[in-house]
Amino acid sequence: MRPYTTIIIDDEPPARMRLLKLLGNFPSTFNVIDEAEDGTDAKEKIEALKPDLIFLDIEMPELTGFELLEQLDVIPIVIFCTAYDQYSLKAFETNSVDYLLKPVKLERLQQSVNKLKLFSKNPISQNVLELIKELSAQKEEKKMTSITVKKGEKLFFVKLEDISHFQAEERYVKVHAINETYLTEESLLTLASKLPNQFIRIHRSTIINKEYVHDIQKYFNSRFIITLNNKIKTNITSGRSYNTAIKNWIEA
Repeated sequence: MRPYTTIIIDDEPPARMRLLKLLGNFPSTFNVIDEAEDGTDAKEKIEALKPDLIFLDIEMPELTGFELLEQLDVIPIVIFCTAYDQYSLKAFETNSVDYLLKPVKLERLQQSVNKLKLFSKNPISQNVLELIKELSAQKEEKKMTSITVKKGEKLFFVKLEDISHFQAEERYVKVHAINETYLTEESLLTLASKLPNQFIRIHRSTIINKEYVHDIQKYFNSRFIITLNNKIKTNITSGRSYNTAIKNWIEA
């Protein structure tokens, strides 16, 4: 059999790069013909190129992976690839789809390759649509567990529980972890829409991890000074426009 013509769909460039490198270990299984950075871009490329298979991130801005699939007339073989672990894994126990949790490991990708040998290259629209309906009915809370970052030319996956805060700076956002500071190309706006409830935006340039808060002091003009329980006891002054969100959090 010829390799599966494949499109990688993910809004994080480092994640696409990592997956592309891993797929290079299986040249007889995958022929990556394109990449897409969001659902809209992916829809156009899927309809034009008609790939056999797609690696699909679930949580993307504007159009989620599920919303993308609902808009397709013919759905290729789907291997979901996401940083969220709160979706019901039993829903993916079918020979028509697979589910990879980021950061994707080579050994786990090998299992997907083995699984692909169980069925032929036929459209699986009905199976996937039924999967979407099941997941929608469950209404489980999404939970992002890690983020792709870079330091120099290297890519890392950092657990959210190890991050004290995010701080926007010029073209990048600094990711302040326990022992290191990294960079991510994701904007604070995108991060705010994806991060779980343990994170809160307190300034137009700052998102903090509530679990790292040491103390909160009132400041003038309805602002707050928040001290984080990291190594250097970072002090951050909140923005006035975030006053209501901070008060609701404190009083909850």
